[in-house]
Amino acid sequence: MALNKEEITKKINAALEDLRPFLEADGGDMELVNITDEGVAQVKLLGACSECSMSPMTLKAGLEEAVKKVAPEIIRVEAVDMATA
Repeated sequence: MALNKEEITKKINAALEDLRPFLEADGGDMELVNITDEGVAQVKLLGACSECSMSPMTLKAGLEEAVKKVAPEIIRVEAVDMATA
């Protein structure tokens, strides 16, 4: 079954908007970069989030949970570094 990436993107961006005030309070942010055909949401960590030691926990416990709630077809969320991608 093919993923409706446009619809999933809208849902994930809405989840990011809900989390954004908490990320910005710590000087960070993140943006959705891609959704793979396998159902992996790839996000880029921005600002303080890109260097924070708590980013993996924020990604798994916060963002991935929120994304899976609104878009259950996503199997995981992973951070990508656009400089090496």
